[in-house]
Amino acid sequence: MHQHEDGLTWQLSSYTNSGSCVEVARPTGAVLVRDSKRRTGPRIGMEPTTFAALIGWAKTHQV
Repeated sequence: MHQHEDGLTWQLSSYTNSGSCVEVARPTGAVLVRDSKRRTGPRIGMEPTTFAALIGWAKTHQV
């Protein structure tokens, strides 16, 4: 599912089954992550390579 806000396209994690998960937006040169339950709350921003490393780590560790 995609949500458009603040000129960004937010994508809900494909692993969610209740809508309570994380959403990701990808403006040029960055990745933003937010809590889908608190869309107006804080966002974490990182470089795409850092986000890729985080996802790679999550796939190999039980979280």
